Amino acid sequence: MAGRNAETGMTQKPWQGVLFSTVTLFLLWLILSGQSHPLHVGLGLVLSFGVAWLNAGADWCPRRFLLFRVLWYLLWLFSRIVRSGLHMTALILHPALPIAPRIIHYRTDLRQQAAVVLLGNSITLTPGTITAEVNDRELVVHAIDDEAARDLTSQLIEDRLNQLFGPHRGAA
Repeated sequence: MAGRNAETGMTQKPWQGVLFSTVTLFLLWLILSGQSHPLHVGLGLVLSFGVAWLNAGADWCPRRFLLFRVLWYLLWLFSRIVRSGLHMTALILHPALPIAPRIIHYRTDLRQQAAVVLLGNSITLTPGTITAEVNDRELVVHAIDDEAARDLTSQLIEDRLNQLFGPHRGAA
């Protein structure tokens, strides 16, 4: 069954989206893995197709903007990881070791389960914080001090994830 693309007015067959996603994921697999062994390449192709096929019905964002928004989020997250790493280094090297650990119960407004999972993973990847538990849309986070928790408590991470998942819902 073919669908009509609202932007171009052209008819698009479902397999075209799966093919595009498979090729994109497979190229990413090859670049990131750096492996050329036939078994590894074959596994990458099979897994790329499987992920593309499973996500063929995903409507949470238009495909042409997804890769750009994900890369932009990853670059932003990397900058926060570096910033937090420098903060943790300063804490560790400080003679008084000025830490003030705390547990934060954080309720998120993110609706998609994938967004909540990415929020928890982003928190854990950032030095000085770790997501200890996720229940529905509430996260239990351990933070080494107030500065380490600032991106969470100021809702900066959630706002970035809303840019990734939220405003573009249904537009395709």
